[in-house]
Amino acid sequence: MKRFLVLTLRTPRFDPAVIAPHYAHLETLRERGVLEAWGPFADRSGGAYVLRADSLEDAQAMAFADPLHASGASDVSVREWSAAA
Repeated sequence: MKRFLVLTLRTPRFDPAVIAPHYAHLETLRERGVLEAWGPFADRSGGAYVLRADSLEDAQAMAFADPLHASGASDVSVREWSAAA
């Protein structure tokens, strides 16, 4: 499996009500064993998380199912990441 970095940057349409569903989505990914790390940026402009997936398309499917993306509250981008341990 490959690693993918998911960046979530708040848009002007950001609604704090989407945070709880976003965290529930992350918990589901964690339970599936595909979420490695996650957290908000210190300036609260968004956050990031690291997924394990077989392909960019698989990682995008998981990230784009995030309520942050589905609601338009955040711009979500996915990049394959060759992180050093």
